Amino acid sequence: MNILETDWWSMALPPEWWAELEDESVLVGDRDDVGCLEFTTVHKESGQFDAAEVQGIAESESEQPQDWKPVSLGDFKGITSAFVEEGAAIREWYIANGAQLLFISYSCDEDNRGMDDSAVNEILDTLMLVKSQ
Repeated sequence: MNILETDWWSMALPPEWWAELEDESVLVGDRDDVGCLEFTTVHKESGQFDAAEVQGIAESESEQPQDWKPVSLGDFKGITSAFVEEGAAIREWYIANGAQLLFISYSCDEDNRGMDDSAVNEILDTLMLVKSQ
């Protein structure tokens, strides 16, 4: 396993997955090009994200109503949903820990729906908050 570490969070990646840091996000994908995860981190100036706030952000950001379900991923808790849009199978997560919110999306061709689900779940379960120095 390789460890992907940002300034705010880290997670384990199997050797067959790659990671790329962009300006505002982190991209993670499998070498077979089945699908891609995208991570965006949001920080609160003061206070912490609570469950109701995470739910409200998810609902306001979604273009269509989603069936959100509670989820725990490593050190983070929030909600997740899955849907199909324009031929793409999409999974989304809004998860938080303290003043940090992660928006994560996974997308692949609808034909490949479910192919990487167990690998994606295992990867996301390793999410850890990076402790401030």
